[in-house]
Amino acid sequence: MSDSKKKYILAIDHGTGGPKSAIVSVHGEVVDWSFEEVPLHVSKGGIAEQDPGDWWNAIIKTSKQVIDNGKVSVDDIVGICNTSQWSGTVPVEKDENHLMNSIIWMDSRGAKYISKLYKSLIKVGGYPIFKILKLLKRTGGAPSFAGKDPIAHILWIKNELPEIYEKTYMFLEPQDYVNLKLTGKFAVSNVSIHLHWITDIRDITNIIYSKKLMKLFKVDPSKFPSDIKNSTDILGPIKKEVADELGLNRDTKVVIGAPDVPSANIGSGAIRDYDGHIYIGTSDWIGCHVPYKKTDIVHNIASVPSAIPGRYILANEQNIAGGALSFLRDKILYHKDELLKEEALPDVYKIFDRIVERVPAGSNGLIFTPWLIGERSPVDDHTIRGGLYNLSLEMSREHLIRAIFEGVAYNIKWLFISIEKFIQKWKMKANPGMTKKDIVMPEINIIGGGAQSNVWCQIFADVLNRKIRQVKDPIQANARGAAFIASVGLGYLNWDEIPKYIEFSNVFKPNRNNRKIYDKLFQEYIHIYKIMRKPCKRLNE
Repeated sequence: MSDSKKKYILAIDHGTGGPKSAIVSVHGEVVDWSFEEVPLHVSKGGIAEQDPGDWWNAIIKTSKQVIDNGKVSVDDIVGICNTSQWSGTVPVEKDENHLMNSIIWMDSRGAKYISKLYKSLIKVGGYPIFKILKLLKRTGGAPSFAGKDPIAHILWIKNELPEIYEKTYMFLEPQDYVNLKLTGKFAVSNVSIHLHWITDIRDITNIIYSKKLMKLFKVDPSKFPSDIKNSTDILGPIKKEVADELGLNRDTKVVIGAPDVPSANIGSGAIRDYDGHIYIGTSDWIGCHVPYKKTDIVHNIASVPSAIPGRYILANEQNIAGGALSFLRDKILYHKDELLKEEALPDVYKIFDRIVERVPAGSNGLIFTPWLIGERSPVDDHTIRGGLYNLSLEMSREHLIRAIFEGVAYNIKWLFISIEKFIQKWKMKANPGMTKKDIVMPEINIIGGGAQSNVWCQIFADVLNRKIRQVKDPIQANARGAAFIASVGLGYLNWDEIPKYIEFSNVFKPNRNNRKIYDKLFQEYIHIYKIMRKPCKRLNE
């Protein structure tokens, strides 16, 4: 191990809301950070885009801020590593210029081309049996019907914007686009490329492109970087002009890193197999490392490559979590129109917490469903939509706010049930004394912006009936994960050392009385989906 005394990583956490740049020690201590919001362009027809130029400008601005603040010497910043939103697509020319806005993970315009691909007389669970077997055998997964995977984005561009497709030198994930801008090198990690469903992961130590899958999707193999790297690989030194602009040394190394889900796994401290974490940001997911390649295609859960070379993590994602609170803030409570013209916007999230604490568990029976842009897991349904159910005159916006907190928790429980079933059999094999009655995941680390809310953490504990451990500075988990990945890549740390550097602010235990209320409402929550999926399909197809 190298001397880790006073060494730091510039960690870039490039989320959907915007990039955050942080100075993080090689042991995970966040010394300074800066955030810059970037616009999200969403409109009817499944459109969800962002301008990569906005990303890069915000990354430069926030990185300069934390470097110029001078809390550490630039001589002690030994590396840069970024973690980005996953499942996006940036068409790029050879000179590094992007040809259009990035199609991000929320965009569902490619759904019709996935449906076309899946046309078959013989199907299992809606999937064509021969094609799905080919995909599952090699990748452990398949494009969702929702059309939100990068391969769906690329098929949409190929068919709807053929001139862009032809001009594209490389299709890049947001993660790999940022690395290109940092180093001038076109490359992917075996993690970032995975959700394109064009790689063969049967040998987890040697992930390669699959010619058969490229042929299945009818995409040009030359439009993907040939260089597939591990997350811990050093991509190269930072570009001289970028180093000079930021004020960094020109020999500062860029470690390739990993997208948000695998990076968060590391930053949460959930390194050992079956140690779980929940991420609450714009979206949400439940993750853990697993020692096997397995797929639950019905519930959109799969084992995918981890940021730790040679290992798997669970991949799944739900479209909206904290995004529901942003929707409430920006589109309802503080939407600027004839009813509200003031520019000032209070720190509503702290206010939300105080309000939610005043409302009894269960919100007097009010149920919110957070399917504002459809859902990915445990159901793959791009036409389902959100709603408020059992609303009455006795209620106020206080009930609505708590119902949103609880609705996100119900949605996570819906996924959590499938996650525990997914890993139970394998955990029992690894632990011969374990029975089916034993709890599969007794405690869960919680991270992300939503994990800053103590009241929300308690709701998760009550709804899931599990102990919830609030990671200290939970909003920094992705940046911390990127720093840990870089620290391992640069030789300052071993993977198994990471858990000892994770601290917890609080541990929340289930409240038995609240759990009874939530168990009843959760059953109704599932019933609402079963009733509403057909009307929503008619309204939104």
